[in-house]
Amino acid sequence: MTEPRRLRVASRGSPLALWQANHVAGALRATGSELTVEVLVISTEGDRRHDVPLAEMGGKGVFVKEVQAAVLEGRADLAVHSAKDLPAITPNGLVLACVPERADASDALVGRALVDVPEGGTIATGSSRRAMQLVALRPDVKVVGLRGNMDTRLAKAKDHDAVVVATAALVRLGHTDQIAQVFGVDEMVPQVGQGALAIECRSDDVELLAMLASIEHGASRRCVDAERAFLCELGGDCDLPAGAHGVVTPAGLRLRAVLAGARGAIRRFDELGDDGGALGKAAARRLRG
Repeated sequence: MTEPRRLRVASRGSPLALWQANHVAGALRATGSELTVEVLVISTEGDRRHDVPLAEMGGKGVFVKEVQAAVLEGRADLAVHSAKDLPAITPNGLVLACVPERADASDALVGRALVDVPEGGTIATGSSRRAMQLVALRPDVKVVGLRGNMDTRLAKAKDHDAVVVATAALVRLGHTDQIAQVFGVDEMVPQVGQGALAIECRSDDVELLAMLASIEHGASRRCVDAERAFLCELGGDCDLPAGAHGVVTPAGLRLRAVLAGARGAIRRFDELGDDGGALGKAAARRLRG
């Protein structure tokens, strides 16, 4: 009798990251494959250094490099990431093997709705993308920095008029009761990959690649690939004041994108196309000007 394959899933140790890793583990078990799946918790630089802005540490890679290394070195078989944390370039030896069905990609306010923030009030976020769009919506508010996992961010809400977090994270952790406002993706364009999970494995693991293909969601993958093409063409990272969001429509893939100009003015892109990669690159070239 063939022994079940043992899969080791590399993940950050935050409650949200563990929810994501266990969600993927459950999806793999549900395929009917003979598997045993365990989660390997990896400490990342981004998790250890909450007091340092991401831009000073090198951007979003600080949340994934150690997790990717665990897979490359054979300590784990696959890595589960928040797609928004994944740099635009995949390291040699790894492949972005799977994007399961995406959750809500929007941003949300905790504390109070934007209309209820007093004039000159403070809104906390660690994202330059969110900050530029908040100021466009409410030029009078003061945007201040925010770091830490979701529990830390929610705890800090009492120190400000509101904090901005990803809607999907609040839903996954059971904190929907704390949502004061959900922004439409037309008024606050999300981060590239927000709401989606990205699963990496070694590029030569043919058996695992086939397993992961069975839990991929085609429309979600198409959108995330277009958004990542936008980021890659910009040569950017999560400290760049840019965002993109794709959605598959009957007429084709619609991509919205934003980028702050040299004087802070927001440049916008909103077009349909059939080739998501080409659309993402076109958005970057247009907005970069």
